[in-house]
Amino acid sequence: MPITHVTKDPEALTMTVVADFPAPLRRLWDAYVDPRQLERFWGPPEWPATFTRHDAAVGGVSSYLMRGPDGSVSRGYWEWLSVDELKGFEVLDGFALEDGTPNREMPSMRMVFAFEAVGSGSRVTTTTYFNAVEEMEQLVEMGMEDGMRAAMGQMDSVLTDLASFAAGNGVETQILSDTLVRVSRVIRGSVADVWRAHDDAELMRQWLLGPDGWTMPVCEIASTVGQTYRYEWAPEAGTEGERFGFTGELLESMPPVRVVTTEAMIGMDGPSTTNEMTLTPVDGGTLLSLLITYPSAEVRDMILATGMTTGMETSYQRLESLIA
Repeated sequence: MPITHVTKDPEALTMTVVADFPAPLRRLWDAYVDPRQLERFWGPPEWPATFTRHDAAVGGVSSYLMRGPDGSVSRGYWEWLSVDELKGFEVLDGFALEDGTPNREMPSMRMVFAFEAVGSGSRVTTTTYFNAVEEMEQLVEMGMEDGMRAAMGQMDSVLTDLASFAAGNGVETQILSDTLVRVSRVIRGSVADVWRAHDDAELMRQWLLGPDGWTMPVCEIASTVGQTYRYEWAPEAGTEGERFGFTGELLESMPPVRVVTTEAMIGMDGPSTTNEMTLTPVDGGTLLSLLITYPSAEVRDMILATGMTTGMETSYQRLESLIA
């Protein structure tokens, strides 16, 4: 078992869990900041987790749900209080309501994760700070310690699965629910460079083109929350296809780690999608996670069937060549 020590201190209102792994420190850290990896072990085997948001930056938020064997759902959130890359992070952890907002009727706790290299591997020490003895006893009785032991027991296989999360493997698409899709890609470049490539119109015109043979004559970026953007593409001579474009509103911006927009095809009626992009530094570059919320499963399947991710992969390859 990865867990080597569990210490509960009712006087200090803490529970400390120490876990050691035969993996490099960078690998262990990335398992926590990459939602694709974290959701493979954060919940016990019988309660697998799905992260619909994972900012991994000060001021950010993570939202997740765990689904039990009988179909019941438990929801939680993290509020990111501090991040020191490869050394540790601190979050406020709590239960969430169905809409993702904190459930104030349930206890919350502060969790500090400390990472260090030890011997031929690495260690994570998780210290949970409770607000009261009663809350500590309640959460332990609910199975918090047993749940952490079961969750950590899954980490060895996650940490040895290097190929699935290596840079250069291309765009990965995961269907999270009837309306949620997560598109992920590790891009060789810094978070600052990848953010700039999405925030500079001249750069965007050079890489956000999809398949070869297309140009981007219109690239109007929204720089302030509430503004609208407009992107249009046109085929070059000899390329089949018709001019098209998208427009939407900038809903949220937290440079250089997170941006949220709506998106609708120009000239088409119907509800728009919501796109949430998060940038996270990982081994090999920057993990770009794009969470797309569709109005229905039918619209989701229709758009995915267009070959959207193939065009995205071509664009991201161009982006890498620009910022290399």
